[in-house]
Amino acid sequence: MTHTTEHREGRLTARPAVPTRPPLEPGLHSIRGRSGDHLLLVPAESPDIPVPLVVFLHGSGGEPARSLAFLEAEAARLGFVLLVPKSSSYTWDVIVGGFGPDVAALDDVLAEVFDRFPVDPERVLLSGFSDGASYALTLGLRNGDLFRRILAFSPGFVVPGPREGRPPVFVSHGTSDPILPIDRCSREIVPRLRAEGYDVDYREFDDGHVVPPTVVAAALESLGETPAE
Repeated sequence: MTHTTEHREGRLTARPAVPTRPPLEPGLHSIRGRSGDHLLLVPAESPDIPVPLVVFLHGSGGEPARSLAFLEAEAARLGFVLLVPKSSSYTWDVIVGGFGPDVAALDDVLAEVFDRFPVDPERVLLSGFSDGASYALTLGLRNGDLFRRILAFSPGFVVPGPREGRPPVFVSHGTSDPILPIDRCSREIVPRLRAEGYDVDYREFDDGHVVPPTVVAAALESLGETPAE
């Protein structure tokens, strides 16, 4: 499979634009891509004005269908388009060998979404859980000119590299997480990001390797605000 130089560097090229294709109907859609079937959840009222887009990256061994539950209720409440991509391997490319296939696959499906929906460029968010949170931080910081906010639920690490833009970051972590212990994960990640000048909203909670609905609601709170004129 061929990947561009940008993809091998973790850079995405798709950007919101004026759609040229009709929007998909409200509901859940499967989009066949290079890495498998991605899922796209369209709000009950098919948008004809600029709408937010939230991308959610599953954890290691995860599947889009099982990952919908994390954000599905908030998508319905706030009316954003929710994209849940599928990794080409059991987890994301940079973790198993380097940027390439998953960046290319995400670029493809983002281009399709942008060609079907009037996505608000100021409200494109990248989020994820566990390995997906680590990938969201890693990819999001390299593409801060596209993603205007990064939501990392229980991340393990951030792959160092060039950064673009300076998007605000939301990080949450359970204090008794047995999979990715908080002391060597978020409690190290967050101070580093703050030292580098990023605005980080950090929430700890009393639980394990989970994403409480209250934490998801807090992370997405800004999408419920009326955009500035």
